[in-house]
Amino acid sequence: MKEFNKYFVAVLFIVTGSSFQPALSLKGTWQFVGGIYNGKKEGAPTEYALQRKYTPGHYEAFALEKGYKTQKYEAGNYVFKGDTCVDTETFSSQPSKITNIPIHYIYTLKHDTLTLRAKLPTGMQVEEYWKKIK
Repeated sequence: MKEFNKYFVAVLFIVTGSSFQPALSLKGTWQFVGGIYNGKKEGAPTEYALQRKYTPGHYEAFALEKGYKTQKYEAGNYVFKGDTCVDTETFSSQPSKITNIPIHYIYTLKHDTLTLRAKLPTGMQVEEYWKKIK
């Protein structure tokens, strides 16, 4: 019975300790470095940079081009559910078919690179790569 009690206490400690891990956040500035769209690989634009500034649960996306004013082109909210990042665009400077529609991205974070993969409501398969710069 003592062995069972030791085992039970150890498992309880692990479960309790892991329940207090901080919530995952993408906080910081991330720059688009390329993607794959319907199987076609595309690099990042060379004339301008696309950046997302994440705070816990929210993001704003900007286009930066030398000699021009920074343009906010998108904003939204995100939440993590298991291996999925649910992204809901709430603002788009361009006409958009995904505003206020939750997109369920399978995400991976490896070192300083965020990968987002999903099938959009339009049917497009996307895989995007974002590198953390701040």
